[in-house]
Amino acid sequence: MSHPHPELGPPPKLPEGGLRVTPLGGLGEIGRNMTVFEYGGRLLIVDCGVLFPEEEQPGVDLILPDFTSIRDRLDDIDGIVLTHGHEDHIGGVPFLLREKPDIPLIGSKLTLALIEAKLQEHRIRPYTLEVEEGHRERIGPFECEFIAVNHSIPDALAVAIRTPAGMAVHTGDFKMDQLPLDGRLTDLPAFAKLGEEGIDLLLVDSTNAEVPGFVPPERDISGVLRQVFGNAQKRIIVASFASHVHRIQQILDAAHEYGRRVAFVGRSMVRNMGIARDLGYLRVPTGLVVDVKTLDDLPDDEVVLVCTGSQGEPMAALSRMANRDHQIRIVQGDTVILASSLIPGNENAVYRVINGLTRWGATVVHKGNAKVHVSGHASAGELLYFYNICKPKNLMPVHGEWRHLRANAELGALTGVPKNRCVIAEDGVVVDLVDGIAKIVGKVQAGYVYVDGLSVGDVTETSLKDRRILGEEGIISIFVVVDSSTGKVVGGPHIHARGSGIEDSAFTAVIPKIEDALVKSASDGVVDAHQLQQLARRAVGKWVSDSYRRRPMILPVVVEV
Repeated sequence: MSHPHPELGPPPKLPEGGLRVTPLGGLGEIGRNMTVFEYGGRLLIVDCGVLFPEEEQPGVDLILPDFTSIRDRLDDIDGIVLTHGHEDHIGGVPFLLREKPDIPLIGSKLTLALIEAKLQEHRIRPYTLEVEEGHRERIGPFECEFIAVNHSIPDALAVAIRTPAGMAVHTGDFKMDQLPLDGRLTDLPAFAKLGEEGIDLLLVDSTNAEVPGFVPPERDISGVLRQVFGNAQKRIIVASFASHVHRIQQILDAAHEYGRRVAFVGRSMVRNMGIARDLGYLRVPTGLVVDVKTLDDLPDDEVVLVCTGSQGEPMAALSRMANRDHQIRIVQGDTVILASSLIPGNENAVYRVINGLTRWGATVVHKGNAKVHVSGHASAGELLYFYNICKPKNLMPVHGEWRHLRANAELGALTGVPKNRCVIAEDGVVVDLVDGIAKIVGKVQAGYVYVDGLSVGDVTETSLKDRRILGEEGIISIFVVVDSSTGKVVGGPHIHARGSGIEDSAFTAVIPKIEDALVKSASDGVVDAHQLQQLARRAVGKWVSDSYRRRPMILPVVVEV
C-alpha cells in the first residue's frame, strides 16, 4: 500500500492521456468531501462539502475545502457532481459558486432541491442538471454514468467517470440495506457490469471499514421507536440531522400511530423537510405536522418536536434547550431521542448535552442505550462483497479518518487488489492514473479554510491559538505612559486581568518589576514603543508564570507623550 509523505512537492504536469485525482477534503477526516478529476486540461468536481468545527476551534462556524489549487482554473471546471444532499457533501458549494456562479451543478432531484434552497439564501441562482440512476451524461471530456446507492438520505448516487485514460468510479456515501424504507437498493448489478467492463480506479466510502459484518436495516429502528413512544409520558423531542429523511419518516409514522402531533424546530429542519414533503420523499398524513407555535394548546402527551443538534452543536436547538437558552423548556418527564450516530470528535459535546437534558429531568434515549440509529455507511462485510463484485484494478479509499482509510485498503487487498495498487492518500495528495496504474505524484495546498460569521478564510491557526489561550488562560492588559524623548515612565503602569483567575490587586507586586525594566531600558537609550511593550510583556509574563503557573495572553500598550 502506498501512502503520502510530508516531503511531497508540487505535482508535475499531467502526462498526456492521464487522469489526475486530487482530493481537497474528506481524507483523514469525516467531512468537507471534495475530489477534483482532471483530464485533457478540464476539471470535474465530485462533491463540495463542509466540516463542522470541534472544541479546539472556538468561534468557527464551518470549515471549507481549500480552493487555492483550482482558484486560477475556475474556467476549466465543467461541472460539480453532487452525490447526495448531506452537508458534508454540498455545504461548500455556495462558497465555491461565490467565486464563479455559473459552474453547473449535477445531481438527483432531492439533492439539487436541497442545494438550490441553500443557494437561494446566498442569492445565487445556479445552473443545474438533474440526473437519475442509469443516466449517462457527457460533461466536457468526462462521460458520467450515475448509479443508485442506498444511504441515510434518499436519492444518493455513485458516479462512474469514463475518460480515454480509464474509468474511475466514486461511490459517494453508501451502504447495502437490503430492506430500505423507500425500496431503493444499491444497484449491485450496475456495479457488477462496470466491474466486467473494467474499473481502473475505485474510490470507496471508508467510514465503517473497521466495523465487522453488515449494517442492520434502517427499518429495525421502527420497533424501538414505537416502544419509546409507547412509554413516553410527556413530550417527545427528537434530534436528528436536518437531511435524514428516512429517520424523520419513521418518527412521523410512530407519532401518527400514537396520536401525537409533530412540529419541526429550526430553520434547516423546517426547510429540508418541507422540500422532502413537496417532492414526495416524505409521506406526511394530513394534520400530523403543525406549527411549533400551536404546541402550547396541546397536551404534553400529544406533542413531538423534531429539531437539530444531535452532534452537540452549541447553537443548535437541542444544545440551547439543555442550556436553558431556548423557548422550549425541558421539564421532568420529557423524553429526548438522539436519532443519529456520534461523529468522531463530537463525543464530549454530545455527552455534555445529554447531561444537561438529564439534569432538567428528561429521559434521554441514544445509540448507547437503545437501537435508535443505524449507520448510513457500508461495514467491512459489505465492502468485501462490493470489491468482489467490482474487481477494481486500483483502489483509493476516501471519506474517513486515517484508521478508516487504512482498514478499507486492507479489505481491498484481501479481495485481490494488489497492495501496491491500494493508494492511501490524504487531502491535497495528487494521484495520477496513467497506463492503468494509479500513483501518488505530488501534493497541493489543502488546508482548513475557516468560516467565522461573514468572514471566509480570515481566521488562521494563529487566530485559533489566540482564542484557545483566551478561553483557557484569560487576558492581562498593561497600560504605560512614557516620555517620548527620555523613555521614562510618566503614567502607570495600570494592569487589568480578565478570565485569568488573578485579582487586579495582586498586580501591585509586579508593578515595581515593570518600572525597573523600563527605567533600565531608558538608561540604555531604548525609547522605541514596541521594544518597551515587549519588556513589559516579559516582566509580567515571568511573574505570572512563577507565581501562578499560568500563561495568559498579555497585551501591553505603551503610549508616548
